Amino acid sequence: MNRFTSISLASVLAVGLLGAACQAAEEAPAATHEHEIERLDWSFGGFKGQFDRAQLQRGFQVYREVCSACHGLKRLSFRNLSEPGGPEFPAEDVKTLAAGWNNKVTDGPDDAGKMFERAALPSDPIFGPYKNDNEARAAQNGALPPDLTLMAKARGVHRDPSWIVHPLLMLNDIKRGYQEGGADYIYAVLTGYIEPPAGMKMADGMQYNVAYPGHQIAMPPPLTDGAVAYQDGTKPVLDNYARDVAAFLAWSADPSLNQRKRIGWVVMLYMLVTTALLYVAKKRIWSNKH
Repeated sequence: MNRFTSISLASVLAVGLLGAACQAAEEAPAATHEHEIERLDWSFGGFKGQFDRAQLQRGFQVYREVCSACHGLKRLSFRNLSEPGGPEFPAEDVKTLAAGWNNKVTDGPDDAGKMFERAALPSDPIFGPYKNDNEARAAQNGALPPDLTLMAKARGVHRDPSWIVHPLLMLNDIKRGYQEGGADYIYAVLTGYIEPPAGMKMADGMQYNVAYPGHQIAMPPPLTDGAVAYQDGTKPVLDNYARDVAAFLAWSADPSLNQRKRIGWVVMLYMLVTTALLYVAKKRIWSNKH
């Protein structure tokens, strides 16, 4: 058996073992978690996924009409809403949106040395309704509504299997290119409000949520069927609201995803061609024939 045949057999064996490991990971049950967060199919999932512009526009509508009452997007500017790869609203519409935004921008000082409030510009961040954390806590009975810009990166799907299964789950995530844990988590929390189990004592002002760590969350259920009137014919139900705003927050946390994935495939092709050329050059240079 020559060297080439040995390498080929080793490669086939490695691929087979990886496939078996990934299959085992798919079939392995969760070990200790009370509630398993479902992994959903997203348009931006996997190695080739891209954001759906229509979904991002609906998600922003849900954020604007519901979430912005408590939460800001201070690491996102209004002008980002018109950039390629995102909701891609027309620039004039974004300018009008910023000017009419309820949460004004504190600016200054003016000629008299005083601060003042003005309407937002496309270059301004999308601020929430509160001027500072103390004001937010006072308005929310001590709870601090987090900024949502990076929420899809700050949260994810957590699994706690046995140490034997854990490496297999990691291999499966690598094979799938899984990076949608934040969107899965946000969707699960928004749809996870139910009545608490019998005998469970809830703290004052807390709501029971099956997906939230500890199952007690200060935020009341923000979305219900019919809360937002979609204009494109999408059914106005909780499931669609949660999916759309989760996708929008995934974009706000990674607005360059579309471009990054497109460039990634170009780079892979470049590396493949370069590798082939280097191999041919090496064979020619080190050949015994003159």
